[in-house]
Amino acid sequence: MSANPKKYLAYLLRLWQVDENDRPVWRASLEDPRTGERRGFASLEMLVEFLRDQTGKEQEPQFNLTRNQAD
Repeated sequence: MSANPKKYLAYLLRLWQVDENDRPVWRASLEDPRTGERRGFASLEMLVEFLRDQTGKEQEPQFNLTRNQAD
């Protein structure tokens, strides 16, 4: 985890789907608009892990919303 989490972060997020062994898999990239630096992620889990590291957040309990709860 990052020792000194930042107070403000901005990224351009790109998501796309690819077929891997006949299964759809999401890929992602983040681009820092200030520097143009891009970072790619082979899974959404890797993206979330990176963001947790950048914000200094430990893994939080996961929850699921059903469609009715989200409306």
